[in-house]
Amino acid sequence: MPPFTVLHVCMGNICRSPMAERLLTLAVADRLSRRKADPAGVEELLHSHSAGTGGWHAGEQMNPPAARQVTNRGGDVSGFAARKLRSEHIDAADLVLTATADQQDYVTALRPDATARTFVLGEFGRLLAAVDVAGLPPVEATADAVHTRGVALVEAVHEARQGVTALPNDDLDDPWGRGDQCFGRVADEIEETVQPFAALLLP
Repeated sequence: MPPFTVLHVCMGNICRSPMAERLLTLAVADRLSRRKADPAGVEELLHSHSAGTGGWHAGEQMNPPAARQVTNRGGDVSGFAARKLRSEHIDAADLVLTATADQQDYVTALRPDATARTFVLGEFGRLLAAVDVAGLPPVEATADAVHTRGVALVEAVHEARQGVTALPNDDLDDPWGRGDQCFGRVADEIEETVQPFAALLLP
């Protein structure tokens, strides 16, 4: 049950998934501010965390150019430590967002029962536009209400998917070892999904 839990997955958990983790938290905090609620209360409503399909970087901080993207956009990188994905992370998630279709396949192979709540991040963002917002539960800035609305939203996006697999351009490029411009583009693509998602959770 609450808070609504989103698990972000990439390969090493030092670039794409930590950026998505912290940029979603930032987007929800922004929605709280717009609703004249305390943005510090975001943790009561949303648990956004991440893991990697590989454990090579376990315990490491966010890759510096990834951290710069988060902080430059107003987010917080403190307390982050990379970790390897485990089955219990998937089991506890209301929504799993992967950087690529390969990682989506990895998650659903590990936990087939998570298929209906596992999406490539770009795929999830693309399908949000097809959701009938009027059919979602009412909006309140409470943990129970956000959880209920979030679960219904995930179900609606899954229905909009209609069994069609993700498109190649739904994947996020791996920016590791590349410049700030590449990291900035990937962060922009992450925001193209997490900001509309936060806006639907807390209009």
